[in-house]
Amino acid sequence: MLDNSDIKNIFKSEINFLKDGIKNSKNPYHTFTLSTLDKESPKSRTVVLRNLETDTLKIFFNADYRSPKIKQLIDNPLCSALFYDINRRVQIRMNCSSTINYKNNISAKIWDKTALQSRKCYMGPHTPSTTLDTYHPNIPLEYAKKDPDKANSEEGYENFVHVELLIIDLDILQLHHDGHIRFKVVGKDLSYVAP
Repeated sequence: MLDNSDIKNIFKSEINFLKDGIKNSKNPYHTFTLSTLDKESPKSRTVVLRNLETDTLKIFFNADYRSPKIKQLIDNPLCSALFYDINRRVQIRMNCSSTINYKNNISAKIWDKTALQSRKCYMGPHTPSTTLDTYHPNIPLEYAKKDPDKANSEEGYENFVHVELLIIDLDILQLHHDGHIRFKVVGKDLSYVAP
């Protein structure tokens, strides 16, 4: 039978997997599903995990300021994040409150560390999710096969946001043939939940 120290160890282990997912693109936690609400329905998409703060339980990702998800988060900062590791059969669900860092000290600091190949993704001429008459990669065509230099890449900062998700609560589920393990984390409190 599990005791609280076991779920504390599971929680610590999942935090370590999340930390590894920040830099390790082969880790299933490198990307996660972000769900927001618009006036009609929930909207989900995959984003890249960029950082994790364990003291305050926050996760971070970058986005284009013009994208629908940012408008949705401005209109309603509540959202959810879903991580799943198919090999270990572990799911983490998070209810979050978002903060959009746009043209401030935080976004400027992150932008300074952003690679040129990533910067060109924010230089697109089209607002993300708009309908196009023909295919366009939504990066300046002169950079389709190369990265911009640092000076030219600065135009992308106009569209760059660094999004911070404060985790209100999270739910961890480990799937096992002989009985699943599920628990909820709110602040520093961990409690079992029926799987």
